[in-house]
Amino acid sequence: MPEHLDAVKTFNSPDRVAPLGLIVTEGARELGEKIDAHLTRWAAEGGFPQETFIVESECPRFSSGDGKGIIKSTIRGDDLFLLVDVGNYSCTYNMFGKLNCMSPDDHFQDLKRMIQACSGKAHRLNVIMPILYGGRQHRRSYRESLDCAAALQDLQDMGVANIITFDAHDPRVCNAIPLMGFDNVMPYYQVLKALFHAVPDIETDREHFMVVSPDEGAMSRNMYYASVLGVDLGMFYKRRDYSRIVNGRNPIVAHEYLGSSVAGKNVFIADDIISSGESVLDIAYALKKQNAKNIYAYATYSIFTNGLASFDKAFEEGTISGVLGSNLTYRSPELRSREWFIEVDVSKYIAYFIASINHDISVSKIIDPHEKIKDLLASRK
Repeated sequence: MPEHLDAVKTFNSPDRVAPLGLIVTEGARELGEKIDAHLTRWAAEGGFPQETFIVESECPRFSSGDGKGIIKSTIRGDDLFLLVDVGNYSCTYNMFGKLNCMSPDDHFQDLKRMIQACSGKAHRLNVIMPILYGGRQHRRSYRESLDCAAALQDLQDMGVANIITFDAHDPRVCNAIPLMGFDNVMPYYQVLKALFHAVPDIETDREHFMVVSPDEGAMSRNMYYASVLGVDLGMFYKRRDYSRIVNGRNPIVAHEYLGSSVAGKNVFIADDIISSGESVLDIAYALKKQNAKNIYAYATYSIFTNGLASFDKAFEEGTISGVLGSNLTYRSPELRSREWFIEVDVSKYIAYFIASINHDISVSKIIDPHEKIKDLLASRK
């Protein structure tokens, strides 16, 4: 494919910033290996095979719970990319004889440990943090901490030059680091490609397909899907009870729909995160009452903190036809085994970004999501 050839050409050009190194923390091993597979393949096709770009490293812990970062080979002069998944709760460690699951705080500390282990020897430090640490605590309403802003400033103070994240809850957090590289990436093409692959006969013309935003905060991403597909856009308004706080948020009283009729149409709903999943299901049931045909929900981070039983029930009843989620954060084996779950692989997209940053060029020179979506839709016709 043309973009693949461009990627190989770019990746193997002599004007790279410095030799490339990839440090993968424990929670991001699976994603890191997929990214490395793309990079090593491009290197081999370019004539200089390399077994791996992953730098061997680890963050062992003492029995007291204290940890340290260790890099086991030289990284002097390298353009380092550090990959971390702060949402991987499957990682564990022993502390005073008890097994603890790693929290986002633990993962972020391990990232900082690896940066410290570099000891200033690397040419440049770049952090790939798909799910942004503290991203849901992005603004101050009362006497509250600003975790995300403080974390970004910590990384800046430690010498990080670039941060790549995906579908940030509020990308305006980059205002905390105005002099630092910050890319908030949206995997639009990868999502549509996964949907069309999983449901090859889905009709996406204006008469049979519609995009619905789950709330006003998700309008921009849903507007993009509606725009590139050339279909109508509706939205839900979350009416909340602002007199109470339950589980750290104002409870939703009702979802009010605004838009044209969804009767007989396939509906696509895009959001950044499915946490408990209650909002998505409430919206799906509301759309089914309005005679929507098939409902497909997408969330970049499908974490399902309340389990999968309610989605199993909705799928069996025909309320939900499928849920798409990316491999940018941990997905439990139970989720990945579900018939209704459609995984979106974003590893190649990250590899494109690494190749581009390593050569200090615009990623749009390698891949243009809008053009690729146009080609994807044309191939379906």
